[in-house]
Amino acid sequence: QVQLVESGGGLVQAGGSLRLSCAASGGTFSRYVMGWFRQAPGKERHVVATITRSGGSTYYADFVKGRFTISRDNAKNTVYLQMNSLKPEDTAVYYCAAGPSIYSGTLYYTSGGYDYWGQGTQVTVSS
Repeated sequence: QVQLVESGGGLVQAGGSLRLSCAASGGTFSRYVMGWFRQAPGKERHVVATITRSGGSTYYADFVKGRFTISRDNAKNTVYLQMNSLKPEDTAVYYCAAGPSIYSGTLYYTSGGYDYWGQGTQVTVSS
């Protein structure tokens, strides 16, 4: 059983930056594909970025490409989401998720690939 705890959310002005962290415990972190998702009020949860077990490959949703960066530190059991050039439409609850994989090159692009979820952290971008 893996527990995930996000931190780093908050209120920021448009154009600003935030760095989200997700600390994992209870499992072998390096065995999991990690992802960040977000859900705005009244909207479905949507993938933001994902990263392979080793961190060698990543995927980004089109709406964050060039602005957000996902990374992980397997020694610290932590995955990060660096968010730059934030826009009001980035306002949402951000969730991290972990999905097991036996393959080093696996990326999961939908929520169905993930077994474990954090409680979420609110990001609010003011205009």
